[in-house]
Amino acid sequence: MATEPTSLARLSMSLPAELFRQLDVMVEERGLPSRSQLIAELIRHALAEHGALTRPEELLAGTITLVYRGDRGSIRQQLATTQQDYLKEVISSQHVFLEDDQSMEVLLVQGPAVRLEGLCDALRGIRGVHQLQLVTTTALLPQLHEQGDAEAKDSVAPAKNRSSGKGVAA
Repeated sequence: MATEPTSLARLSMSLPAELFRQLDVMVEERGLPSRSQLIAELIRHALAEHGALTRPEELLAGTITLVYRGDRGSIRQQLATTQQDYLKEVISSQHVFLEDDQSMEVLLVQGPAVRLEGLCDALRGIRGVHQLQLVTTTALLPQLHEQGDAEAKDSVAPAKNRSSGKGVAA
């Protein structure tokens, strides 16, 4: 997961006994070292979700997992067309065939929360999509290319071609 926090703050809370018992069971089943680790994870998830709702222009990274059934050619074409409409947000996708003529697709996405929600709504609108879940985080993927780097390479390339003397008429 992420790096260890540099400083810690204590939180004391009271829970109904049954909820406390369920929390301990979850900690044990997941093999976590403490309740604190589980509670911190749950809070991080809630904060990312809250941020998506209250700050729609905030950049988020995440996954969209969808399960669908239907005419594979038709529904896959609709999914591809929708993803193409959100080309800046969809970074990659992975598809697998499931049992009972179902498929699962996982999209790696990044962009403004409002655009990610728009993508989810568009995918939900495709006939045959049975399940869809967006999971986000405020941690972002690093930028792969600097705008200035691409422009610098473009300006260098023509100079190399001219200097080679091949097929260049003056």
